Amino acid sequence: MTNMMGRVAFAALATAFATEAMAVEWNASLWGQRRAFTEHVEKLAELVEEKTDGEFTINISYGGLSKNTENLDGISIGAFEMAQFCAGYHRDKNRAITVLELPFLGVENLEQEVAVSNAVYAHPAVAEEMSQWNARMLMTSPMPQYNLVGTGEPRDELADFEGMRVRATGGLGEAFAAVGGVPTSVTSSEAYQAMESGVVDTVAFAQHAHLSFGTINEADWWTANLNPGTVNCPVVVNIDAYESLSDEHREALDSSVSEAIDYYLENYGELLARWDQVLEERGVNKVMISQDELAAFREVATPIHQEWIDTMSAQGLPAQELYDLVNSTLEEAKSGS
Repeated sequence: MTNMMGRVAFAALATAFATEAMAVEWNASLWGQRRAFTEHVEKLAELVEEKTDGEFTINISYGGLSKNTENLDGISIGAFEMAQFCAGYHRDKNRAITVLELPFLGVENLEQEVAVSNAVYAHPAVAEEMSQWNARMLMTSPMPQYNLVGTGEPRDELADFEGMRVRATGGLGEAFAAVGGVPTSVTSSEAYQAMESGVVDTVAFAQHAHLSFGTINEADWWTANLNPGTVNCPVVVNIDAYESLSDEHREALDSSVSEAIDYYLENYGELLARWDQVLEERGVNKVMISQDELAAFREVATPIHQEWIDTMSAQGLPAQELYDLVNSTLEEAKSGS
């Protein structure tokens, strides 16, 4: 009897140990607060936990693990298993994907943004560059075209951008600099304070960020149709952590990406649908820039594309190939093929 009880206890202990050993817990480093920009990560965590019956969980931290500008570094040393970052925060570390931040690429909606991002992320040059940081691309964080909120008189002509202090990163910053603006790359979390204190006159964000970071509350006006471009913010995973997953857990993660993106697009669509109401509630003037002024802006900013190709090619990247990939993918997305 004693031996039988001992065997039962041992079996129970072994089962418990095996269950514990199968359990996987990841940490994901984001920033700010939960918002439209992070809903796909939240949904991904929910789906993974459901598909694995709670064996694989992802704990999401909003700034508790790392600064947003250091998330890629944290991934590289294995400080956490998943992270979101924006290419413009450290362009030298993720040069290949900065093609997606070039101004006036012609992306018209979030679905097209997903298409071009996925195409670029799948390129071998991107995988190789990310591997230097022990990072593997998981999914994009599609955002609509950025537009400006500002204080004082609306800036609706090209000449008005001369000397304008603007919070803008990456290719957007270059575009505003090309028309006489003075870009600064303060982080999204610092944008409200920069605007409130007068460090910047304007802030370039997507709609959700103007809401989440409070810049809309300081605004007198919003450029509804400038649409100079957007930033690209991937979600990546640590390669070692990803490869150490069981086949079942890896499948649960990979298969949840498209579902999470679909959820993101639906959720963001609801925000866009009520944006005019948000502007009205806050007393923000909706500024429409004339087509002539938009054409003038594009003409000044377009040479930035060739400069990017030349610079990145000189650094050994297949820049023309990446640029052509964006354009061909966008053309396919627009044609519906």
